[in-house]
Amino acid sequence: MPELPEVETVKAGIAPAMEGQIIAQADINRPDLRWPFPENMSARLTGKRVLGLRRRSKYILADLDSGETLLIHLGMSGRMLVSGVKVGEFHHPHPVPAKHDHVVLHMDNGARITFNDARRFGAMDLLDTATQEDHWLIRDIGPEPLGNAFDETYLVERLKRKNSPIKSALLDQGIVAGLGNIYVCEVLFRTGIHPTRKASQISAKRIASLVPVIREVLSEAIAAGGSSLRDYRQSDGELGYFQHVFQVYDQEGKPCVTDGCKKTIQRIVQSGRSSFFCPQCQR
Repeated sequence: MPELPEVETVKAGIAPAMEGQIIAQADINRPDLRWPFPENMSARLTGKRVLGLRRRSKYILADLDSGETLLIHLGMSGRMLVSGVKVGEFHHPHPVPAKHDHVVLHMDNGARITFNDARRFGAMDLLDTATQEDHWLIRDIGPEPLGNAFDETYLVERLKRKNSPIKSALLDQGIVAGLGNIYVCEVLFRTGIHPTRKASQISAKRIASLVPVIREVLSEAIAAGGSSLRDYRQSDGELGYFQHVFQVYDQEGKPCVTDGCKKTIQRIVQSGRSSFFCPQCQR
């Protein structure tokens, strides 16, 4: 599942082709993805200007001049592909329509934004912009980890009575938005915290130390274009690069990168997800 850096990267990739532009035609090629599309979705998108793109947790939000906001969730295999305009240094011509091109937005600047999703775990919805924070997918999400509301005092307070493992606590979208399995593994390694430790049993000082490291890891991943695992690609189809510098994630059996440590990275399963860690460096 794409995490915050991947979603931020995709948002940045499609923004030049969408922001300030009118959706000349919205082709909706099936009635649903993970959930049914909203009623009259094509008509509600066609002819509307995209005022701006935002990200909330793992969702891309496109504000329209109609007073509605298009919510986009990539799911496990969803991709937003840009064609017909220059993306970075390259011009991508319109590709031949593919089997899993479920939503295609034809912009008035000649760009085409294609939502391709082979597994159909993605989602799109139209929200009332003024009341979007009340939408069932958004209302219970915690603060953004790169925003001012997420600080040491907040995280210490939220976790001091949390009896779940610290790995699970950081994956809780109600505590902090956008974090997923990959980056939590990397954060816990950098802070020396074992993923099975109960959050409430970790000192306030160590909990506070998570905040700058979370920001550091996410910022590095965004700068590298996100991590490309399995289906994920950037909006121009290129791979991300942060996966080349994973220190623990998917490194089972490899030597720990910490100077002087002779242990190898181990893997355990927590709540159905793989956790990677160093048994010596993380306590």
